[in-house]
Amino acid sequence: MSPLVIPYPDFDPVLVQIGPFPIRWYALAYITGILLGWVYARAIIKRPQLWGGKAPLTVLDFDDFILWVTLGIIVGGRLGQVLFYDLAYFSEHPLEIVMLWHGGMSFHGGFLGCVIAVVLFARQRSIPVLSLGDLTCAVGPIGLFLGRIANFINGELWGRPSNVPWAMIFPRAPDPLPRHPSQLYEAGMEGLILFTVLALLVRLGALKRPGLILGAFMVGYGIARNVGELFREPDPQIEKLAHGLTMGMVLSWPMIVIGIGVIIYAIRRTPQPN
Repeated sequence: MSPLVIPYPDFDPVLVQIGPFPIRWYALAYITGILLGWVYARAIIKRPQLWGGKAPLTVLDFDDFILWVTLGIIVGGRLGQVLFYDLAYFSEHPLEIVMLWHGGMSFHGGFLGCVIAVVLFARQRSIPVLSLGDLTCAVGPIGLFLGRIANFINGELWGRPSNVPWAMIFPRAPDPLPRHPSQLYEAGMEGLILFTVLALLVRLGALKRPGLILGAFMVGYGIARNVGELFREPDPQIEKLAHGLTMGMVLSWPMIVIGIGVIIYAIRRTPQPN
């Protein structure tokens, strides 16, 4: 091993085994992300000055919404993995589609599932769709950060071969080459940086312009994902795309374009009164 290579801390993907039921880090990341996001969202709802007046939804509304958005993320994320990344495999093994414990979730599918949950719940409760979308996206990077950390712990979604001093050899990779710990790059960009930017926008009054946080999230995530894909090893089951693009890049560009449109729409609207 090169002296410049950092040994990969070979974590056990199972945190604890309770009888026949394993508690995996990946599942714990999802649960913790949802719980922390729920707490942060409740705190935002309780601060009317951030909304320019009374929040357009109550804490109890968001409590009820948690189940909806959780189902949207899980169902959408799994279907996205099947349709966007591994349709050929799951066509031959359809029963494995429901085997979530084997791993395999797509962010873009989960995001679409989240959008559907937001629209349906907002219409049922007569809540402004864009405001609920803003709140959901404001807390979203928490889950993204924890999810990428779980990817690192699982030793999956490793980076491209590299000779940087912090390169690692991932035991599950198809070769012993040192690689970028791209999961940590994405945790920083999609999680920490994006969360910080959105939190600053919230404090500066972005919630008074419904859709602004939603649009900023879409643009911010799309850019972060495109940068992260430069260091991440492309999925082997997907044929190479033109111009060095990856599926993650292709799916993220529409987010950026739509997000810019949502931002423009939000800025042009009259802000909520103080």
